[in-house]
Amino acid sequence: MKVRNPRRTAQSTGREAAASHWLQWLARGGLVARGVNYMLIGLLAVQIAFGSKGKRADSAGALHAVAGQDGGIVVLWLLAAGFAGLALWRLAEAGYGQAGRRGHTAGKRLVSLGLGAFYGFVSAGIVAFILGTGSQSSGNAESQDLTAKVMAHPGGRWLVIGIGAGLFAAGSGLAAYGLRKQFTKVLDTAQMSARTRKAVEFLGMAGNVARGVVFGVAGVLLVIAAVTFDPKEAQGLDGSLRKIATTPLGPWLLVAVALGLVTFGVYSCCEARWRVVRPG
Repeated sequence: MKVRNPRRTAQSTGREAAASHWLQWLARGGLVARGVNYMLIGLLAVQIAFGSKGKRADSAGALHAVAGQDGGIVVLWLLAAGFAGLALWRLAEAGYGQAGRRGHTAGKRLVSLGLGAFYGFVSAGIVAFILGTGSQSSGNAESQDLTAKVMAHPGGRWLVIGIGAGLFAAGSGLAAYGLRKQFTKVLDTAQMSARTRKAVEFLGMAGNVARGVVFGVAGVLLVIAAVTFDPKEAQGLDGSLRKIATTPLGPWLLVAVALGLVTFGVYSCCEARWRVVRPG
């Protein structure tokens, strides 16, 4: 009688679960949830550009907008489930590798691990919002408070500068990722018609560039906060978008970036249809 290795059996079971159809559907549902979130944030930013008061163009603002609608709580629970699905999918990739070439490298797995933790945090935040146990502070206030706490410690300013530089680099990377259309590597383009592929490429390019701009602005604001020793310069997503409106191009640049975020939301829904989500 052949004795099975418990560790190998557990690994095999885990790989089967990671490649299961239910996890793939959870991932696709999560990509739709991410898309809805970005579309809401983009639409709120457009309203801010045209002078709307009391709006917050960030995830909290999007949640408030949904909660104020009939059936909004059901939608919020669906969003929470969607982001939980994204978290599980990314954690499965961290354990078994991403789809495609070089998907098993340590760098790709670390990226998946970080995204899994982030999406899990987002899902938990939505649940806390539904239950009324989450923080009521804006993303801008939270960013300023955290920046002030970090800079109060020796070497804290340098840490904030490093984080800001990292955010700017991430934004530049996202913009390049979009402009070079590298996102097509994770899509099953063979299932698209030529016209559909061109449309999806445009959506992915414009959407990723818009995200890159927002990340870059947030990074620059963090560096400014550290250099001037003024935590109030640090901003969350909402504050970063509002800063874009203060440039010489005025609110029209914010409108362009906001529509880019909406475009990324639509692209994310396209990913839900055509992305290869089976772990490597």
